[in-house]
Amino acid sequence: MAKRVFSAALLGSALLALAACNASENESASGGSLDAAEKASETLLKTGGNGDNWGAIGYSYDEQRFSPLTDINDKNVGQLGLAWSADLDDARGQEATPVVVDGVMYVTHAWSKVSAWDAATGKELWKFDPKVPGERAVSACCDVVNRGVAVWGDKLFVGALDGRLIALDRKTGKELWSTQTFDTSKPYTITGAPRVVKDMVLIGNGGAEFGVRGYVTAYDADTGKERWRFYTAPNPTKAKDGAASDDIFASKGNATWSDKGEWQTSGGGGTVWDAIVYDKDLDQIYLGVGNGNPWNHGTRSNGEGDNWFLSSIVALDASTGKYVWHYQETPAETWDYTATQPIILAEQAVDGTPTKVLYHAPKNGFFFTINRSNGKLIDAKPFVDGINWATGYDMATGRPIENPDARFYKTGKPFIAVPGALGAHNWHPMSYNPKTGLVYIPAQQIPQGYLADMDELDKRKVLGFNVGTSLNKTMLPDDQKAFRAAIAATTGRLVAFDPRTGKVAWGVDYPAAWNGGTMTTAGNLVFQGTSTGRFRAYAADTGKQLLDLDMQSGIVSAPSTFRVGGVQYVAFMTSKGGAFPLVAGIAGGVTRKVPNIPRLVVLKIGGTAQLPAPPATTTLAWTPPPMTAKPAEVAAGKAHFGRYCQVCHGDSAIGNGFTPDLRVSGTLANADAWKSVIIDGALKDRGMVSFARVLTPQDAEAIRAYVIERSNWTKANLPEVSAPMGR
Repeated sequence: MAKRVFSAALLGSALLALAACNASENESASGGSLDAAEKASETLLKTGGNGDNWGAIGYSYDEQRFSPLTDINDKNVGQLGLAWSADLDDARGQEATPVVVDGVMYVTHAWSKVSAWDAATGKELWKFDPKVPGERAVSACCDVVNRGVAVWGDKLFVGALDGRLIALDRKTGKELWSTQTFDTSKPYTITGAPRVVKDMVLIGNGGAEFGVRGYVTAYDADTGKERWRFYTAPNPTKAKDGAASDDIFASKGNATWSDKGEWQTSGGGGTVWDAIVYDKDLDQIYLGVGNGNPWNHGTRSNGEGDNWFLSSIVALDASTGKYVWHYQETPAETWDYTATQPIILAEQAVDGTPTKVLYHAPKNGFFFTINRSNGKLIDAKPFVDGINWATGYDMATGRPIENPDARFYKTGKPFIAVPGALGAHNWHPMSYNPKTGLVYIPAQQIPQGYLADMDELDKRKVLGFNVGTSLNKTMLPDDQKAFRAAIAATTGRLVAFDPRTGKVAWGVDYPAAWNGGTMTTAGNLVFQGTSTGRFRAYAADTGKQLLDLDMQSGIVSAPSTFRVGGVQYVAFMTSKGGAFPLVAGIAGGVTRKVPNIPRLVVLKIGGTAQLPAPPATTTLAWTPPPMTAKPAEVAAGKAHFGRYCQVCHGDSAIGNGFTPDLRVSGTLANADAWKSVIIDGALKDRGMVSFARVLTPQDAEAIRAYVIERSNWTKANLPEVSAPMGR
């Protein structure tokens, strides 16, 4: 017993000495010090801990989404069963990764709601609803989603769709403070998760499709007071903003934007709507920056300049927000090739030297390995097949070797790009397993047409996407072969990429796109849910499928794993949601028939609980009103639908069982009821605001004529593949 006491005393002295040596490390940016709970959070975020907790959406600061747990492994994963589940509010996209600290699980839901659960039993502990106004949905390009919380000490942080950054007491869910992060008169949103660094909370925003200027802000974790801000697009007047980005724009960045072009009124875009990663080793923050506004570089910047910092990885000093370096993956971006996809920090031998690297697989289809000390490109190789906008990267310059035809605004010809705007990899998290050296990417193939031949309707408006390309003229033609080809061309793939060789080590093909994020473990496992409703586990080294569970609903989120009471669990959320099911139309393929069930699911070895009975198959009454409108009215309605409606109700008015399929809407046969929604805003509380600012009652009636025509045409020509799906 004496020996144990003596050892404990020595350990206590050692810990005190270590704390003294690291005092400066635990000092906040404002000169104060972290309390005990905050120090524990910082340690967990730096190390990831022993796997009992999943302390951040990416597991730790490195955001590898790798757990050291091995209780569930490649020998017993087939014995996973349901521990518990909970149905959630709001049949919209559920994109959060469950965060678990000290046996309590925290998740965000659609509409920025937050809930806390006993992670082992499924007992709901509290729920917080920020009551986001339904009208804000019109500013959300890609659904009213939220990707998770950040935990810091006794606080929990969430970004709300309407721009509030909110601090909650993580034990009770009570609001502690709230700060408005953007001008609500502009079409900004927040869908990403905050990150906490040095007692600061960092958050970005979305809205580049509509026309805003991107930035990231750091706020004091205790008070919500702004510490610093970094803009990712220049001030239209090229004046200084008093921001951390002032010097780099004044010295170099402004010169990369033309003095002509629409960016000066649109804001330029460049929103940081997802990836914000802290490098604990170099004390740097990395931002994944989004697309420009408009997409079309010819319209945005007169076809001139690289347009810093669009589609770039930007490194900042963590304490001040000052610029350190950047690497632009897609210079003069023009296809919505964002660099906002998840960023992973790792170490890799480069020319025999251990090197701190950053891994990134953005929309443009190339996998980047970047030296995070200086931003130098180490490698860029394709992680999907069929890329046609570029043939590769010039390693001497770090620039893509472009296909001249891809610059559609220069050629004046349409260009069908692979990948398209939804990307070879979208927001769905990838993961990295240090044991295998592989990165597991939820990849996809979704071609898209681009056309710069714009008419008056395509030009900038106060509502709707403003992307500088014709949306209505690139909808599918009235051709059965084209519709079936769209289904065949739209696929998904789990890619195990080896950054050391620049090649795909193994892959698993899926019949549809928009599959869930990945998570990997020391048990030689990779977990992923699919858009067709399966939850699967694969051997991390070989890709052999080891588990296949029916989850009744699509899965877009990424799982996490943790241990409570000596038992390892795996948790994830189910739902359809996000940009693809909103806009896909017929290209949704088999996923159109998959139910949309918002649910939290937790598995364990030997779990015997059962999911609720699946919902009954809904057969919607498909009895379109007769065609009475003249062809000119239908054509006008098609143009307006393509401009304003397809991004939420699907290409060619074919719904995906997610938002209402207008072909079977109860208002379709009633002109007054239709007008009450589109013009009068009868459903604004549900996100369907009035479009009276851009449409006349006659325009709305023309859209109704077009949807009636679509309903009749698809029923007569494609009933087996386009039948309306229930919500």
